[in-house]
Amino acid sequence: MKLDGNITPDEAAARELARYEKERPTSLVKDAQNILVIGSDSRSGDGNARYGRDSGTERSDTTILLHLSKGRHTATAMSLPRDLMVDVPSCLRPDGTRSEPTFAMFNYAFQMGGSACTIRTVEKLTDIRIDHHMVIDFHGFKEMVDAVDGVRVCLKKPIDDKAAKLKLPAGRVTLNGEQALGYVRARKSLGNGSDTDRMERQQRFLGALVNKVQSNDVLLNPVKLYPVLDAATSSLTTDPDLASLRGLYELVRGLRDIPAERVQFLTVPRESYVYNANRDQLEEPEARKLFERLRRDTPLTVAREAPGESAAKSRNSTTKSEGNNGEKRSDRSGTSVSPAPTFSGNTAAEDACA
Repeated sequence: MKLDGNITPDEAAARELARYEKERPTSLVKDAQNILVIGSDSRSGDGNARYGRDSGTERSDTTILLHLSKGRHTATAMSLPRDLMVDVPSCLRPDGTRSEPTFAMFNYAFQMGGSACTIRTVEKLTDIRIDHHMVIDFHGFKEMVDAVDGVRVCLKKPIDDKAAKLKLPAGRVTLNGEQALGYVRARKSLGNGSDTDRMERQQRFLGALVNKVQSNDVLLNPVKLYPVLDAATSSLTTDPDLASLRGLYELVRGLRDIPAERVQFLTVPRESYVYNANRDQLEEPEARKLFERLRRDTPLTVAREAPGESAAKSRNSTTKSEGNNGEKRSDRSGTSVSPAPTFSGNTAAEDACA
């Protein structure tokens, strides 16, 4: 079938991950799923050359760990900053040699050893088992946005970014694929120019995309779903289990009934790296708390940060408890129940113009 032929199975990553199976984390909750979504900045694909000269080295432009709860009641998408300082294991390079273990920026893993190296780095960082992965390039992203007839976002200010070839008015705007790519990739011309601001913009865009797909009944209508899957798979590389229409359909089917308010986006809690303010490091113990909840498939919620917080504080994810000053609540039987922690983030149901 055509859709099956669109997808490139990542056989090399499967072999490399099998080699290190004994050191990988174990899955704790049956039927919960963790999918690593990697946005590649490769210029080698169809229509990608316009985004710059191909250096011959593929890098990860965006990396998101998508956690789907058992029973598919919630979906949580956690962004991993490319400038986060992490331990990168020894990885297989494209030329067949192996790199030395090193402490480096997160996106070095993909640059050095592709998706397998990135997966092993994430698993080492979080102790969360990655069940599936997918890599999508610029062309595939644009085609998917165009397949749903554009995605509406809210712009607080007009945009005139010559580098991104993006000129948009303030207010509600429906972005086509080309405009959407410029919007989620722009860094210096939008917001405060930080990668933090860019990741938050990406999360809000993905929330708007989820809303568009759900509101148009795309996931329930094969006539609407086929062109979206065709576009999404046109530049997609996945693990072999996902590299088929059946594999992707099973994934999509699990997503279609999750309410927009339970599709959550957040960034891993982090702070400025102690030796370089232009890099990030995990903020502890908040990061460990988040990883443990995702690993054990236990509830968490997200909320916008309170107005008036300092710029330094808004850079990092904050953790707070629901209820009165973090006190435990009781269920109907009177048993003490710890509230689900709230992390800084947003949901697909939120309106950026509100």
